[in-house]
Amino acid sequence: MSGAPAPFPMTAAHMSNVIRCSWARNDLSIQYHDREWGVPLHDDRALFEFLILEGAQAGLSWDTILKKRDNYRAAFNGFDAKKIAQYDRRKMLALMRNEGIVRNRLKIFSAVKNAEAFLAVQKEFGSFDRYIWQFVGGKQRVNAWKTKKVPSRTAESDAMSKDLRKRGFNFVGSTICYAFMQATGMVNDHAVECFRYRQVGN
Repeated sequence: MSGAPAPFPMTAAHMSNVIRCSWARNDLSIQYHDREWGVPLHDDRALFEFLILEGAQAGLSWDTILKKRDNYRAAFNGFDAKKIAQYDRRKMLALMRNEGIVRNRLKIFSAVKNAEAFLAVQKEFGSFDRYIWQFVGGKQRVNAWKTKKVPSRTAESDAMSKDLRKRGFNFVGSTICYAFMQATGMVNDHAVECFRYRQVGN
């Protein structure tokens, strides 16, 4: 899948008779839920974007990050890892003054470190996609959770977190990794009653 989400009827986001996952409550989160969340993603740039955004979310709500997503894309060169890896201290300090993103020094500096580690993984495995999907055996794990029963971490996210840290990544704790797995469709964690549960898949 490319970085751009597939077209989805805008009217669907406002259909009152549609059953969704309980966290999709406002227009922004509904659109994200209906178009992107849980759809298997294999584009390296888009995977890197989610890795950075999930790390930026730590301690915050995902709605906060969704609202700032376009600002992040503008501030971080469209999540071009090669460009981000070249950011110097002056650039990072400039990002600290950017009100459109989360102005957390550790998170901003870690984005640069993560870009460097990301490029190293690409070089070793041929693509980040090939590396990251190995943690689910290269195929989406389809779960069957009832509402509010979804775990915050799994053995797979534990293994991913451990290996990413070993490779020099930051802000990749197991909970962050599992949120990344959910967002990028490595796991299908839509509630079984959600209309998207049977629509997303490899």
